Amino acid sequence: MTQGTGHGTSSQDTTGTFARAGELFQLLRDGKARTRAELALNTGLARSTVAARIDSLMLSGLVGPAGEATSSGGRPPSRFAFNPAARVVLAVDIGATHLSVALTDLNGTVLGQRGVPQEVAAGPEVVLRRVVEQGQELLADSGRDPGDLAGIGIGVPGPVEHATGTPVKPPIMPGWDGYNVVAYMQRWQHVPVLVDNDVNIMALGERTAHWPEHRNFLFIKVATGIGAGIISSGELQRGANGTAGDLGHVRVPRGEDVLCRCGNYGCLEALASAPAIAHALAAVGVHAENSADILRLVAAGNLEAIQALRQAGRDLGTVLATCVNLLNPSMIVIGGSLGQGGEHLMAGVREIVYQRSLPLATSHLRIGLSKAGSQAAILGASQMVTQHVLSSELIEATLQATV
Repeated sequence: MTQGTGHGTSSQDTTGTFARAGELFQLLRDGKARTRAELALNTGLARSTVAARIDSLMLSGLVGPAGEATSSGGRPPSRFAFNPAARVVLAVDIGATHLSVALTDLNGTVLGQRGVPQEVAAGPEVVLRRVVEQGQELLADSGRDPGDLAGIGIGVPGPVEHATGTPVKPPIMPGWDGYNVVAYMQRWQHVPVLVDNDVNIMALGERTAHWPEHRNFLFIKVATGIGAGIISSGELQRGANGTAGDLGHVRVPRGEDVLCRCGNYGCLEALASAPAIAHALAAVGVHAENSADILRLVAAGNLEAIQALRQAGRDLGTVLATCVNLLNPSMIVIGGSLGQGGEHLMAGVREIVYQRSLPLATSHLRIGLSKAGSQAAILGASQMVTQHVLSSELIEATLQATV
């Protein structure tokens, strides 16, 4: 299996106790050190069964010794804990014009990272070759053996059939449609390879790192394009064909005469993305080419840029008000390169969302800026892999294969 996320469901034996080492391991995922006796008490398993499970997990390296507990008489009992350094994950963020590759441990801690300019339009062979090159260098720099690699997570700026990791008609990725990303990467390392839309993994990374208490969560990326990552009841929602959250092509009434690159009129992306704002500023004699230029103008106090960014927030808020009524999130996070614009963009979003959404839907709603920033996609790519490779089922299968 190359694609998939989630911890899976813990199948238990007929007495209701944890039946397998993979399930016992889930108790240790929180990093808290426990003794065999504590694990037996928590699971209802006999101490001899717990000891056998722990021995298997220690042989895999996923669990290691964590000191001794206080003795109540006799030899102090040993404690055991999850060892996130046992394996590493290659986390990859492929953007329209950039490539970021990081090596993380199984807790998502970044051990090394490289970022290089790279046009995704150069095609999959060129881009993925650079991913492999960067990955090899990161492994070498970190002193890790390729055999330590647990999996590879990749985010791309377009729709993905998540079950196979295949890009599907991505508008800004010529040559990528139907390309077998998983097969290419597995020619380098035969490990699980998971691929998803970049906004989905940004949502996963942002929530996991900074907002874990919010189970109904929207991450909005505002940059060259506009999209949303939707987490509902704690689960990432991809939709039937991987296009859930494509806010950029929702119609905004104000733009009925504005042509979008998709061929329709009035799309949010044609009004509130970085290129759209730059075009609006050019019409009033202010030069800006990208998000960085727009934000520099705003920071310098340029009134036209401030007003344009505030209006982009209002247009985004018009679409988000519908999302709030439909999905009832408790947290909306604004990220992406324009999301770094701070309160000017946020003010426009808040103005419209609170004005047009139902009072009950906004009674506990928070709207904030991304805390993960440019690291959101890297954190999400790593999390996507660890959710898969550390699931009960995969841990159990791995342990049985080594017997």
